[in-house]
Amino acid sequence: MKIFADYHTHTVYSHGKGTIEDNVKRAIEIGLEEIAITDHGPAHVFYGMRKKDFKKMRDEIDRINEKYPQIKVLMGVESNLISLEGDIDVPDELLKYLDILLMGYHMGIMSKDFRSGVYLIGKNITTRYFNLFKQEMREKNTEAMIKAITKYKIDIITHPGAKLDIDTQKLARAAKERGTALEINSSHGYMTVEYVKIAKKEECKFVINSDAHTPFKVGDFKRGIEIAKEAGLTEEDIINAKR
Repeated sequence: MKIFADYHTHTVYSHGKGTIEDNVKRAIEIGLEEIAITDHGPAHVFYGMRKKDFKKMRDEIDRINEKYPQIKVLMGVESNLISLEGDIDVPDELLKYLDILLMGYHMGIMSKDFRSGVYLIGKNITTRYFNLFKQEMREKNTEAMIKAITKYKIDIITHPGAKLDIDTQKLARAAKERGTALEINSSHGYMTVEYVKIAKKEECKFVINSDAHTPFKVGDFKRGIEIAKEAGLTEEDIINAKR
């Protein structure tokens, strides 16, 4: 199994350690055909991209594509789920700059409204440590993600299951209908083998990404490939894989 693209990498525009060009050079060095620059969305406290940087990044990526024609560089963002109604932290006027849209859940975000904050942050944290509200939050989390991929053309859900409890089967079923890929994250190790097996039954698509925060980790797919193989996936199941 060969992974030809890394669609989840971070740079100094959020809390990565390298520049866009550093990531691109590493991708070329290891033979990737495509790379996406997907820094954290603006609602991520401390680490999120500034809204004014979207155009700046777009211009920089356009110049890099001209400079390095041997690879395709995509501008993306790892947007944050910020409400129970499936809102994300990338306004419509900024979506025009993107080639690819990722969406994930992170604890350190500014929620859209108080009620969403109580559930997505407060109750999820409480459930993690005290096992309270477990079933309620599993349903709320799953429904919020499904609403998000229904509202927006989200290409990839990042590390599903890593930071909050979800119903993998329901999410996978909705992802298949919307053409959204579920990420096997080589850094977090999510989706787990168990989650992948459940999702595969719904015939959704997967993607293996590095979630690199340093240029050296770009294209590091080892753990993700191991999970995919153990779960019985083939190249046909994975949007960035080929024989």
